[in-house]
Amino acid sequence: MSMLQRISRSINWGLTNRTFSTSRIALAETTTTPVAPVKATGLYQFFENNESLPKQNWTGNNKQQATSNTRRAWKAQELRQKSFDDLHKLWYVLLKERNVLATQREEASRLKLPKQLWTNQGRLKKCQKSMARIKFVLHERQREYEQQLVKNAVVVESQ
Repeated sequence: MSMLQRISRSINWGLTNRTFSTSRIALAETTTTPVAPVKATGLYQFFENNESLPKQNWTGNNKQQATSNTRRAWKAQELRQKSFDDLHKLWYVLLKERNVLATQREEASRLKLPKQLWTNQGRLKKCQKSMARIKFVLHERQREYEQQLVKNAVVVESQ
């Protein structure tokens, strides 16, 4: 028998005669590993908590408004303290929120829910105000930058 035949037989024999038991390991309570939450990708980013509509969003419900995650729109004074990168990120977070709210509005109209029963106008207005204020703050910065350029050009020419 050649050397290659012996090696192949020993490998094949070892594979066919071995048995593995993982039942103890799989069923043991101490070997559980935490599972990371699944990140929403693709179209699932347009749904809040992977649901087409939140469980209940009744208008005029004071209890729900008190426990709501949305508090208020960003103020311009707060936005003036943020860096350009922070404003850029916040813009896209707000844009994503507006898309989620638009998806919910379309889903509510598809289900023919009356507007008096279900609406997210408050959250939508907060997003719109915050986005408008971001644009305003960026416009202020742009104006200030252009004024500084003109002022520096005048100083250089006068020397």
